[in-house]
Amino acid sequence: MNLLEISWAAQSGYPVLLSLQLLPLLAMAVMLLAGAHRRIFAIGIGAALAELMLTIDLYRRFDLSVGAFQFGERLALFGPVEYHAAADGMTVLFVLLNALLTLLVVVYSHARRLTPLPWVLAVVFAVEAILMSLLVSLNLLWFLFMSTVQLLPVGYLVWRWASSPEKDLALTRFLQFMGVGLLLLLGGTLLLGLNHAGASGRWSFDLIDLASVEEPAELHTLIFFLLFYGLAIRTPLFPLHGWLPIIAEHGSIAVAPVFLLGLKTGLYGLLRFVFPLLPEAVLDWHRYVVAFALAGVFYAALMALLQVNLRRLLAFAVVSHTSLVVIGLFTLGESSFEGSILLAVNFGLAITGLVFMIGLVYRRTQSVLLSRLGGLFDPLPLLGVAFLVAGLSIVGMPGTPGFDAVHLLLEDAIHRFGALLTVAAALGNVVAAGFLLLAFQRAFLAPATQVAGQPRVEPASGLEKLVSAMVILVLLGGGFYPEPWLDLLDNSAQSLNLLFQGKGG
Repeated sequence: MNLLEISWAAQSGYPVLLSLQLLPLLAMAVMLLAGAHRRIFAIGIGAALAELMLTIDLYRRFDLSVGAFQFGERLALFGPVEYHAAADGMTVLFVLLNALLTLLVVVYSHARRLTPLPWVLAVVFAVEAILMSLLVSLNLLWFLFMSTVQLLPVGYLVWRWASSPEKDLALTRFLQFMGVGLLLLLGGTLLLGLNHAGASGRWSFDLIDLASVEEPAELHTLIFFLLFYGLAIRTPLFPLHGWLPIIAEHGSIAVAPVFLLGLKTGLYGLLRFVFPLLPEAVLDWHRYVVAFALAGVFYAALMALLQVNLRRLLAFAVVSHTSLVVIGLFTLGESSFEGSILLAVNFGLAITGLVFMIGLVYRRTQSVLLSRLGGLFDPLPLLGVAFLVAGLSIVGMPGTPGFDAVHLLLEDAIHRFGALLTVAAALGNVVAAGFLLLAFQRAFLAPATQVAGQPRVEPASGLEKLVSAMVILVLLGGGFYPEPWLDLLDNSAQSLNLLFQGKGG
């Protein structure tokens, strides 16, 4: 894998990656100082748009013809701890997604009337800053540290703005699962650093340094599983997904799940560190990972069938579709890498749309039970269309980003694993997505359920319509014009493919 690096000074004239991390922190400080200022929402929108413009500038300056990391920034801190940031095409795509999701969350938070709004936005910008730092890092220890820090604001979102009396249970399960994942990740990270120290005489956790030394064969599998399981919990991948249904049912309605699920940091960590550093172990175990992922596709689809709660149904749909992405990653081909990354981004956007629409439905009806919903399309037509478009995006229908992604993924999977497994994975994905469409039919198109004392559903507000329209435009725009996304991923996919080309079977 090409790990050469170009300094930021040669491309941008300013440390663009550091700016991406500092601007949300500045916005967070402004939110806290502004307090109950009457223009707090406008200030939040301005800050989110400024960050999005900064990511667009990163995209504009990114050289698609260069296979190396770009915009490199380094700062020695103490001992083996070093700030080292750089970006390839995959980084740029995920950074753009992070900024876009934050903008959507800011609009949604005001539309959902979450209070106090200054605190909501402050926590949202804190999470954005942490995720930006995590995404641009080439230092595994820094990645681990930021993943740990992320637990604080996201856990606070899960607990503080939860809608269930069982929010303490949701927070406890979240911290338990994530804590175990971080401990596993820490174990693998320390073993990599120790191995580098034994080979070179100094500790380092930098991707480029770690890739320059080989790990002893007896440690390959141990390090791989420590890192893999640590990241699989975050993804979440069957059977390590137990925290997600609880969070979905009892935790925050939408804001926390957007950052937990919309931005696939677990999958990103696999691609950034595990695949380049441990290709032999990936080759040794990729068929077993694919087998578990295939089981996860059908298990989660079956569980989705049994749900009567929209949030829990969405949670199991997430597990099923994430399993499909993992199948694509561990197919280990150039097209499947491109397809999997694009599919992860598509799922992030589609999941965001679904959790937003479910949150807005809950605000109107005070329920997410399918038995108590119905007839919502007449008073909330744009919300219904956004829910439908997001559901179709997860299916991979033409006109959505998932269509090209699934095509690329399945094409490589057929060559490596044969048609039977590939068709089974595709059918499992369609089945799970079908339950989302069934939920759309029951919630929006079926006759309204008459419940004594239930108030009439009010039409959507202007901001709610704006959130719905943004979700629709982003998904359809990415679906009809995916070329810029694919161009960003070309070099990253080619570099990963070189690690496995002609190997395995």
